[in-house]
Amino acid sequence: MTLRLTALLLAAGALTSAAAPALADPCRAVPQKGPMPASLAKGVRFSGPVMHVGDGDSLCVAVGPRRGTDWVEVRLADFHAPELREPGGREARDTLKRLTQGRRVDCLSRGRTWDRVAADCRLGDQSLGERMRAAGVAEGGRGRGEAARRR
Repeated sequence: MTLRLTALLLAAGALTSAAAPALADPCRAVPQKGPMPASLAKGVRFSGPVMHVGDGDSLCVAVGPRRGTDWVEVRLADFHAPELREPGGREARDTLKRLTQGRRVDCLSRGRTWDRVAADCRLGDQSLGERMRAAGVAEGGRGRGEAARRR
């Protein structure tokens, strides 16, 4: 292997590892393993500003002052966006971000889904799912049939 190729590989590895922390999930209120916090159990209401939007149907709601540990990752129960890598996925994420970033949402927990809370969330008098559809975002992804059945 030439010296130049070795240098390029080392530089690429450094960039990859430097970018890894930025990709870490900033929402950590729901543990990957163990019990669901009682404050987020099915039927419980919670609210706060949207601090992060992961994709077209996932966002972080700050329910307390601590970054990360008080940020709840919410999976919208009434809307299923295309995955980021699918057509329309990035546009769905950008729309949800434009609609919600920094704004207070009110949510009703529908229970746990992996390390997230499935919830019906509202911004004012309209659900986020309704707002996404009104903005022209088409549903897609793996759970679109489930969202349609709930409406």
